[in-house]
Amino acid sequence: MVVPYTHESVRLTGRWAKLPGSAVTTAPGAYIECSFAGDMAVLRFDTTRNLPVVPHLWISVDGGCRTEVMLDRYLRIRTAHTGLHTAQILFKSASEESARWREPLTGAVRFLGVQTDTPVALKPDTRPIMEIIGDSITEGVSIDTDYREGMLPPLECNALTLAFQNDAAATWAFRTAEALNCRPVIMGYGSVGVTRGGQVRVPAAPAAYPYCYNGEPLDIPQADLIVINHGANDYAATPERYAAAYTELLDAVRARSPLATVFAVSAFRGTHREALAELIPEYNRAKGCRVHFVDSAGWIPPEPLHPHRDGHKTVADRLVPIIREAMQKGR
Repeated sequence: MVVPYTHESVRLTGRWAKLPGSAVTTAPGAYIECSFAGDMAVLRFDTTRNLPVVPHLWISVDGGCRTEVMLDRYLRIRTAHTGLHTAQILFKSASEESARWREPLTGAVRFLGVQTDTPVALKPDTRPIMEIIGDSITEGVSIDTDYREGMLPPLECNALTLAFQNDAAATWAFRTAEALNCRPVIMGYGSVGVTRGGQVRVPAAPAAYPYCYNGEPLDIPQADLIVINHGANDYAATPERYAAAYTELLDAVRARSPLATVFAVSAFRGTHREALAELIPEYNRAKGCRVHFVDSAGWIPPEPLHPHRDGHKTVADRLVPIIREAMQKGR
């Protein structure tokens, strides 16, 4: 039988627009879980609007190793033995040059459902929800550029094979959520800042945040934790403009999740570090709240702009204990 994405055997985590007949995401790091009994399941997607470079997915079964595949209409999972299985299908990467905000969404993942003889209801996922809001670093752009041996030269690689080099599941954002046993809800788009829009007409972060993509409101439970990392793409803005736009974003996330603990992490390259350090105490006094400023100065080198896997691991290793300590103190 074919069960829709709304079936109790299917669960979506991340920034998904839940439409009649399909669930759509344009944010790498979003994922699907499905549970079935037997030895086979076929995932179904709508790929009619996708254009090269198509999104890439990670597929793992029963918590095992991930296998990278390119999005296709049908993706078959065949297990080694008959039994109860759970599969995770994660939006690994997309090209920054694919449309992911305005129709036609050539870089989106449109999930329809699963074909399996015996779908099995998933147990509830009661982990805290952690939203991570950032830019191309947060979505994992160029994590694996040191693994492009034998591929095209760098400029052509960026245009044609960048989806092979990106990995949302290896980012500081995803690693931090996993280490804290949280459900990650990741928002990261290339070139976006709090003061400027990004690639293929994605708006600036304060305007984009309330939506999965243009016109489709974000529909997730309120977050328990929110981590923001914006500034790298705001280099052309004055400190005053940056502070004003960052305030807009803080207002938006706190309005949506008023009980969440919020962490404002300074840009890893140091852009507007001083402005953010000054803003957060002022914001807390004005709003009567507790947003945590996290100074990331010196965590990783300023180059490369997009850290490789080891750089992302370093950031997560530094950030996790800071968040954990704040949560243990109930702040």
